Amino acid sequence: MREAEKLNRGLIVSVNADNTAFLSWRLLLDDKANQAFDVYKRMEGESSFSKLNHKPLRQGTNFSDATYQRGKACDYCVLPAGTNPSDKNLEAGSSFHLEAQQGPKNYRSIPLQTPEGYRPGDCSLGDLNGDGQYEIIVKQESTPRDNSHAGFTGQSKLEAYTLEGQMLWRTDLGINIREGAHYSPFLVFDFDGDGKAEVVCKTADGTIDGQGHVLGDASADWRNKPEDRPAGYQGKFFEGVIMKGPEYLSVFDGETGAIKANAKYIPARHPEKENPSPQEMSEIWSDGYGNRSERYLACVAYLDGEHPSIVMCRGYYSKTVLAAWNYQDGKLVHLWTFDSDDAAHPEHYAYRGMGNHNLSVGDVDGDGYDEIIYGNMAVDHDGKGLYTTGIGHADAMHLGDLDPLRPGLEVFNTQEPVGAYGMNFRQAGSGEIYWNVPTDSVAVSYERKQQGPGRAVAFDIDERYPGVECWVRGGGISGLYTCKGEKIAERAPRSCNFAIYWDGDLLRELLDGTRIQKYHWQESDLEMLFMAEGCRSNNGSKSTPSISADIYGDWREEVVFPTRDNKELRVYTTTIPTDYRLPSLMYDPIYRLGIVWQNVAYNIPPHLSVDLVSKFRK
Repeated sequence: MREAEKLNRGLIVSVNADNTAFLSWRLLLDDKANQAFDVYKRMEGESSFSKLNHKPLRQGTNFSDATYQRGKACDYCVLPAGTNPSDKNLEAGSSFHLEAQQGPKNYRSIPLQTPEGYRPGDCSLGDLNGDGQYEIIVKQESTPRDNSHAGFTGQSKLEAYTLEGQMLWRTDLGINIREGAHYSPFLVFDFDGDGKAEVVCKTADGTIDGQGHVLGDASADWRNKPEDRPAGYQGKFFEGVIMKGPEYLSVFDGETGAIKANAKYIPARHPEKENPSPQEMSEIWSDGYGNRSERYLACVAYLDGEHPSIVMCRGYYSKTVLAAWNYQDGKLVHLWTFDSDDAAHPEHYAYRGMGNHNLSVGDVDGDGYDEIIYGNMAVDHDGKGLYTTGIGHADAMHLGDLDPLRPGLEVFNTQEPVGAYGMNFRQAGSGEIYWNVPTDSVAVSYERKQQGPGRAVAFDIDERYPGVECWVRGGGISGLYTCKGEKIAERAPRSCNFAIYWDGDLLRELLDGTRIQKYHWQESDLEMLFMAEGCRSNNGSKSTPSISADIYGDWREEVVFPTRDNKELRVYTTTIPTDYRLPSLMYDPIYRLGIVWQNVAYNIPPHLSVDLVSKFRK
């Protein structure tokens, strides 16, 4: 049985424009199926709570308080029906203090201590102190660069904050970890089972942990400089890229930011040399300037079916390497390495160049152990290749119960090279292609980049058809498709980015930039539901949130954005009632691990291991 997080009730209270207070709380995994709740309020200055509901609440885990008084502070609490409230018997997370407010507010503000010249970007979540509430870890960067661009960058920083805004620690990854979406994925999870999450990422000489301790040689500078170009070398040579020096994998204490364990990084840039030449790197990675060797992915997987393991990945355009680790008894233990170029396994060569800019994790073959879906290939829990489709590299993919009428899980993916599989839908465990739509080679011949779709999504937005609807952007492919490959609309939604459970039904809404929109299939059009005023999205044209997840409250998702002045994060939550009753989405195995890898490279949204509509129809 998998180790699971112990979450508290997660009560959150927001104020609506109609002068009502909206309460939302978690249904916990160990709650009884018919568990009813009571809601109480205590005005500031009063000594006792008053019950607000006339009969026990047995449907959705949310409640609207029409007696709320604007400008007056109060305390709310939610308890199992029949429990008398007192300060002594309140469960953790079952109470919430609402400050006196003058207007509507559906977000929680987390003040940041952003360094001068930096911008908060991708975030992750973890219970760092074991109190049953998530803390948030944010990556701060100043001058990030893509691998295909030369130039020096700033120094990535990871900062941990409580949801109340207390900064716990800051780490500085140093000058020998380049800033950028592809260089520093970070994993936040409880790896050793002590009830508190750790933070894991790649480090190098000069990394400073949350207690101010420096890793390795503090004065080392391994960045490429003009004088480092080898005499006579004719290939590309990018200044600012790190192609030499020691590489480490580090585990940081979630509470303090101190490094708890450190190991030589696997996958290494070169099988034999710490300081290879550009020519030697080119012979292995098909380029000597870091566009292929310095692309990193990472994830958490339950490789033994019970305990979480660390999986660090390197490369996907050509050579592809995945390495699995356990963190146990205070040490990093290497489990296995999958290498597409392993001479001892010539069958692995077919896995070269099959990865995406993202990945996903789930038990796709039903054996009780997690596999890694690495774009158009999959690696089994034991480090052996499960299958490769041969389709090649792609930009976006989705894993989940995308077609509830088929057994098991499915993958929706794309194909960057112009070909027959521009968008494709497959069985996740075997790689069997169920259906595909080719890239329009004539249409893309007029484009600067002659390639397949750059974006792809698979969300259930149309109640008429079981499972998800699929659409892409680019590749000359248009229209909206069912999970069976049937084209149901000539025009797909304009939004092709993230999705979110927001409005109270079982369909997903579309999240693009700082907007949440509802797709109406009758008109094939979008309705604006929400706009995060004063905020911005991340990752340039990708326009993704810092993170979107079921952070607290009922099963609907929150979305986190930085403000435009970079001084705070805002955690937005829905205030729309729902009668649907579900445990926190974070209990779902595929969804929870999707929150872990959401910050990796090209961010994509998480999916569930079950189809919600089918679940309730049963």
